Amino acid sequence: MTAKIIDGKALAERTLAELKTRIAGIPHRPHLTAIQVGENPSSRVYLQRQRASCEEIGIRYTLDELPAQTTQAQLIAHIEKLNAETGVHGVILQMPLPDGLDDSAAQQAVAPEKDVEGMTATNMGGLICGTPNLPPCTAEAAYRIIKSLGLELRGKEVTIVGRSAIVGKPLMLLLLGDSVTPTICHTGTLDLAAHAARADILVAAAGRAGLVTAEMIKPGAVVIDVGINRVPVLGDDGEPVIGENGRKKMRTVGDVDFEAALEVAGMITPVPGGVGPMTVAMLLKNTVASAEMAQKNAKK
Repeated sequence: MTAKIIDGKALAERTLAELKTRIAGIPHRPHLTAIQVGENPSSRVYLQRQRASCEEIGIRYTLDELPAQTTQAQLIAHIEKLNAETGVHGVILQMPLPDGLDDSAAQQAVAPEKDVEGMTATNMGGLICGTPNLPPCTAEAAYRIIKSLGLELRGKEVTIVGRSAIVGKPLMLLLLGDSVTPTICHTGTLDLAAHAARADILVAAAGRAGLVTAEMIKPGAVVIDVGINRVPVLGDDGEPVIGENGRKKMRTVGDVDFEAALEVAGMITPVPGGVGPMTVAMLLKNTVASAEMAQKNAKK
């Protein structure tokens, strides 16, 4: 068996095309503002992707770069300033924040209607109540990929490896709306392989390269790999390859042993090119939804 590779990039492109049409019906151009505190090289690629995707479909994008010495009070004040600006529809806080700053408190300071990452208690509560407004982007990206496959989800066994508020918990809540039978696994789970191997749909979101092996996959299962890990490129001798700059060459992989999984799974998302592009698309979808809500409220 050779698994069908799920093209997340193509699905994201279709989503962006739909958003472009929606934006044309909004009088005021949607505006997404990202906040970066201090220098964080690892987030640069994501920021560039955000900007490029926004520009592609007509969303205004602003990056507010705050110094590493920014205090908690100063960060909260900046967020509250953006909350009050009617011309800003979405606020995203780049993680991680420098040491000494409270990530959770900062995220909770974002106004729920501008919380395009879907991480405030209000938006999380909407998921629990079955009325998601602005769901967490990565969880919704994985969910929409699963829904795009056209499967009958009712009663399906779904195992999610990872219990984070970004993916595991909200994805479970989204899938419960389709009457699946979910299992959440984590570092305290006994016999992870047994839980994974009975899943019709297996979601890997633990952030550990190679965690999910072929033996853990039920033959013909759908595998959604949410993990993004940077690992060294190895040469024929099994040693890391050194680049011209004297540093180890790196590549991006997921949580699943992809090549081995291809021989067992029925369908699988690649890394990169799977959940990642859809996560950016969901961020933009939430921004457009926020702009639409602002327009609706302005008419009241």
